[in-house]
Amino acid sequence: MKKSQISSSVVFLLVLCLSFCNSWANLSSLVDVTPGTENFMSCIQPKSNNVTSFSQLIFTPVNASFIPIWQVAVQNTRFLKPSTPKPSIIVTPVDETLVQKALFCAKKHGYEIRIRSGGHDYEGLSYTADVPFVMLDFTNMRSIDVDVANRTAWVQPGVCPTVGVGGYMGGGGYGNLLRKYGTAADNVLDVRFMDVNGNILDRKSMGKDLFWAIRGGGASSFGIVLAWKLRLVPVPEKVTVFILNKTLEEGATKIFHKYQYVAPTIDRNLHIRTQVFAEYIGNTTKKTIRIMFEGIYQGTRDTLLPLLDEKFPELGVRREICEEIRSIQSTVVFWGLPSSTPIEILTNRSAIAKLNNKSKSDYVRTPIPIRGLRKIWRKLMQNDGSALLMINPFGGRMADYSESAIPYPHRAGVLLQILKTVNFNGQTSDTTPTSLKRIMWLRSLDELLTPYVSKNPREAYSNYNDLDLGVGSSNYEEASPWGERYWKRDNFQKLIRIKAKVDPNNFFRRPQSIPVF
Repeated sequence: MKKSQISSSVVFLLVLCLSFCNSWANLSSLVDVTPGTENFMSCIQPKSNNVTSFSQLIFTPVNASFIPIWQVAVQNTRFLKPSTPKPSIIVTPVDETLVQKALFCAKKHGYEIRIRSGGHDYEGLSYTADVPFVMLDFTNMRSIDVDVANRTAWVQPGVCPTVGVGGYMGGGGYGNLLRKYGTAADNVLDVRFMDVNGNILDRKSMGKDLFWAIRGGGASSFGIVLAWKLRLVPVPEKVTVFILNKTLEEGATKIFHKYQYVAPTIDRNLHIRTQVFAEYIGNTTKKTIRIMFEGIYQGTRDTLLPLLDEKFPELGVRREICEEIRSIQSTVVFWGLPSSTPIEILTNRSAIAKLNNKSKSDYVRTPIPIRGLRKIWRKLMQNDGSALLMINPFGGRMADYSESAIPYPHRAGVLLQILKTVNFNGQTSDTTPTSLKRIMWLRSLDELLTPYVSKNPREAYSNYNDLDLGVGSSNYEEASPWGERYWKRDNFQKLIRIKAKVDPNNFFRRPQSIPVF
C-alpha cells in the first residue's frame, strides 16, 4: 500500500474537486471510569503493558478531556448545548485493532455505535444519540498512502478538516470536479471495511452487492470504513477562478434564469456555483437579492473567456476578475478566503469556521421560470437575513452514470442541486423563539419550492440529512418517505436487501440508517 506520503488536503482536492496486560486496578488508575461503563472498559482493556497509551485513546465523561474531544469535531454548533445527548465512551483509535475491539465490546455490553469521521453530519447523528452509545472518533486515523505511478491513494476515514472522507464518500460526495469526474464515490476503487462480526473485508471478499451499497448508500449502515482506495484524477497546473456578484437591479433574475440552461450543459471543465442572499440596499430599508457566481475552470482564462463570451455573455465575466492559481488554492477561494492564504490552512482543523444552521436539499430537473424565481426572491426578502441558498450545477460526467450505478441516484436530467439553510447566529440555541421562527421559515420555503423541484420522488441528498423527512423504520411504508427521497425506490429496496444479509440484527443503526424489517 505504502508508496509516498502527501498532505491530506492535496489528495482530497485531487480526488473530489478530484487518512492491551496490567490488572484492572492498575488500568483504572490511569483511565477515568464512569459508573456503568466498567464492563466496557474492562472488556476493551489492553493485553499489554502499554496502559498509558491506552488511557490516551479511551475517554469517559469523568475524564477531563472527554468534553473537549467530543466538542472539537462537532461541526454544527447548534448541537453544542448541555441538552445534547453525549456518548458513554469515546474511542479514538490509531489502528484497526482498537476499532475491532471497540466493536466487540460495544456489542457484548449493549451499546450502540456512532462513527465520526469529520463531524460534518448535518443532524449530528455521528456524535449524538438518545441511547447509550460508544463514539468511534477517527481523528487519529488520517494517513494517506499514494501510488503516483498508478494514480491511486489509500485514504483513512479521518482525512480532511471538516468533511471526513469516511462519511463523505459513503453518501456519494460531490465537489467542484463533479461535472468532469462525477461523485467521489464514483472514484472509489477498493476499501478496507469492518463488518458487524469484526471481519476486515476488501472489495473482492465483501462481494459486489456490499461494495455497491457502501458507495453512496450510507456506509455506516453496513459497517465501519477503515480506508478507501481512490482513483486520483488529473488537474492542470493552473486553474482559473472568478467571483462575480449580480443584484436584481443589475438583472440577476434573467441572468440566473439563463444560468439554469447554461451551467449544466457548458464545457465540463467549467463549474459555476451560485449563492443567493437577500440583503439591504446600502443604508436603506429596501431589500434586494444578490447572487454570487463562483466559477472554477480547469484551464486558462485565455480559453475560458471565449467560452463564456459564446455561451453566457450575459454574466459579464471580464479578464480582470479572472485569476489563474494552483488547483489546491481554489479550495481556499471556495472557502471564501483570498487566494493568497497559505494552503497550510487546509490541514488546520481548527481554522475553518463551523456551521450553526438547519439545512434542506432539493434537485431541479426543469428550469425554474421567471415568475417562480420572483416568488423565491420575495420569500428570501421576508427572511431576517439568516437564509442562504447554495446551488451547484450538474450535467457533464454526472449524466454519464445510470441512477443505479451506485446508490447515489441523482444523475441524468438533474440540472441543479439546491442547499437551503438558515443559521442561528445571534441566538443562544436553536430553540429560542427567533431560531424556531427561522426553522419555520425554512420549512415554508421548502413548501414554496414544491412546484419547481423534482417529483416522484422529490429528491434529497443523503449527506445533507434532514430528520424533517421522517425517521420511521419499522416497515417500508414508514421508511419510504425519507429513503426514496435519498436513494429512489429501486436503490432503496436493494439497500434494504443487502442490509438484511450483512447486518441482520441491525446493529449499525441510527435515525435514517438503512432499516431491517
